[in-house]
Amino acid sequence: RALLAAAVTVALCAAAGALLGPYGAPRHALAVLGALAAAELLLRHCVRRFGGVTGDVFGGVEETAATAALVVLTFGGV
Repeated sequence: RALLAAAVTVALCAAAGALLGPYGAPRHALAVLGALAAAELLLRHCVRRFGGVTGDVFGGVEETAATAALVVLTFGGV
């Protein structure tokens, strides 16, 4: 289920990025993949260190994912 949700999210973001030019689709797809990877790494680290998750962990994961996506999107801007 999670893999399907990730694939749909990547596809939708790539489709939206395609509206911005020929390199928009791959940039947006990479941004989503980078955000998912960063969020997963932080989540695994927190589970290992804290033994679970709290609301603060979810907030940190969300902020990390958003920041990672924005960083990737700044590369190769128009």
